[in-house]
Amino acid sequence: MSTTAAIHPPADFAAGARISSRAAYDELRRLALADPEAFWSARARAGLHWFTPFETVLNWQPPFAEWFTGGTLNACTNCVDRHLTGSRRNKAAIIWEGENFEQRILTYQELHRRVCKLANVLLGLGYKKGDRAIIYLPMIPEAAVAMLACARLGIIHSVVFAGFSSEALRTRMDDLEAQLVITADAGRRRGKEVPLKKNVDAALEHCPGIRHSIVYRHTGAAVEMREGRDLDWTELMRGSAESCPAEPVPSEHPLYVLYTSGTTGKPKGVVHSTAGYLLQTQSTMEWVFDLREEDVYWCTADIGWVTGHSYIIYGPLAAGATTLMYEGAPDWPEPDRFWRLIEKYRVNLFYTSPTAIRSFIRQGNAYPERHDLSSLRLLGSVGEPINPAAWNWYHAIIGGSRCPIVDTWWQTETGAILLSPVPGAVATKPGSATLPLPGIDADVVNLKGEPVPDGEQGYLILRTPWPSMLRGLYRDPERYQESYWSRYPGRYFTGDAARRDADGYYWVLGRVDDVINVSGHRMSTMEVESVMVRHPAVAEAAAVGRPDELKGQALVVFATIKGGTAPTSALAHELRAWVATEIGSFARPEEVRLVEGLPKTRSGKIMRRLLRELVTTREVKGDTTTIEDYSVLLKLSGEGKDEEELLLGKPAAS
Repeated sequence: MSTTAAIHPPADFAAGARISSRAAYDELRRLALADPEAFWSARARAGLHWFTPFETVLNWQPPFAEWFTGGTLNACTNCVDRHLTGSRRNKAAIIWEGENFEQRILTYQELHRRVCKLANVLLGLGYKKGDRAIIYLPMIPEAAVAMLACARLGIIHSVVFAGFSSEALRTRMDDLEAQLVITADAGRRRGKEVPLKKNVDAALEHCPGIRHSIVYRHTGAAVEMREGRDLDWTELMRGSAESCPAEPVPSEHPLYVLYTSGTTGKPKGVVHSTAGYLLQTQSTMEWVFDLREEDVYWCTADIGWVTGHSYIIYGPLAAGATTLMYEGAPDWPEPDRFWRLIEKYRVNLFYTSPTAIRSFIRQGNAYPERHDLSSLRLLGSVGEPINPAAWNWYHAIIGGSRCPIVDTWWQTETGAILLSPVPGAVATKPGSATLPLPGIDADVVNLKGEPVPDGEQGYLILRTPWPSMLRGLYRDPERYQESYWSRYPGRYFTGDAARRDADGYYWVLGRVDDVINVSGHRMSTMEVESVMVRHPAVAEAAAVGRPDELKGQALVVFATIKGGTAPTSALAHELRAWVATEIGSFARPEEVRLVEGLPKTRSGKIMRRLLRELVTTREVKGDTTTIEDYSVLLKLSGEGKDEEELLLGKPAAS
């Protein structure tokens, strides 16, 4: 973690950048920290379209924040309508390519037309401001249209990742108390169809509060349509008017609720507001990606995750960008699909995950080298810390050693990027998220909340509120307080470990709670465990993550089996498939270990940290003084045992 390993921005990049020097950037950060309310007020007045100007910049009653109160605006107006008065009206807003190579381009004018038509459909069905909709769609332009149409009317939307199962969909419908679901017949993934409508039908058997299911015909798959409930998107749109006034909403009106894993079995409904969220996503598009009018920008995330919300839809469109959407997998039908897309659409700004980068490395250099990637001028990384080896490969092979890399740190809860290089001004260090962005007051502290010396590991916190921060957890203020604000009262606990070096650069080291990150997907160990014990053969389960070169972390589940069931490899394989069916294929455990018992404290709490040590190093060196039955640990660690006895049914092959 050397302080001298910095890679400075290329001179030609810096010369044309929005922020072109470290001195200019440091002054911007100084002004933002010296008077954050004045800083954000000026940006909000200049950067957003308001129906009614706000009166108060910030009302902070820890841990509850209200930004820009007294003002009214609309997210859809800020993302679409305000771009229609000049040359942007005929600019591509969304470029889309399907997995089957189908292509569509929506200009801002055409996007506005389609959003208004769908908004009128929703009005005709009786939906209004404050109602709640579930959006369960593949990566197609209709997903953006649905999000923006809901925003236009003030309908609170919750996008559910199309890889989630019907059971995961049902729990989110129930918690949100949704009245409407917008879906498709099916999606496409690696040449196969994902049965979205079928999953919705299964979920709706237990969700009587859903009044309508709007179905977009994407693949042509045969689906059952229940009369009165299921409605065909195309038929509804055919006779809908092309103009629909946007509903002014208060600055703090919830724009969306996004469910993310927590340290209990129940997913957390993270609530994001309208004004503060829009302002910070738009600002970071300018600061972090150095967005220019002519850029083609591509974030490879799915809209089901916060990255898709903030950096495919709301941030880019609020900034007037051209955003690329791709439906399929990066290696379908060949491992060069991403590079083919960059070459085809002359992508300038490319934002992807370390997991994807590691998979590209394993495929070899031949695939990117067969394509012209010279249009790229900036690369980005998101989802988890990127290791220096992957950073260097990304820089050299994809960026041709000429493109700055913005290694970004943020969370579902933060709404927008908070730590990142500003590419024309800040030198980068492979593996470091570098510095907090303007207006972000971060620190690394010990358990007592005291700043730790440079170079020492501690806990990453945020000292003061920021506009795009979550406004709470849906209908659960107590859990919001406990999850984020109880460890360090008045300060936001990120749940990540970090170090800060002598140059003030931040090195985020990963999660310190029981949430694991598999290929960029955050999963609660408790959610996995609760699914596992629903299987009739399982008595108890404990899920942990272990380091994985490709995925970042791999999921390993220890399970005890009910009497009368044989602990076989076939059962272990069955349990892996069970988790994938109940949650989604991305949650399939790398291993299921069938064991006689789990290490517990005297109070009955499973000691997951010991299991984590075991799967990481195959031995336990941590404190075991609170363990109730040490013999359980001896059996798990295999002391005097061979592999067959250790696992009681070896892990099924991946």
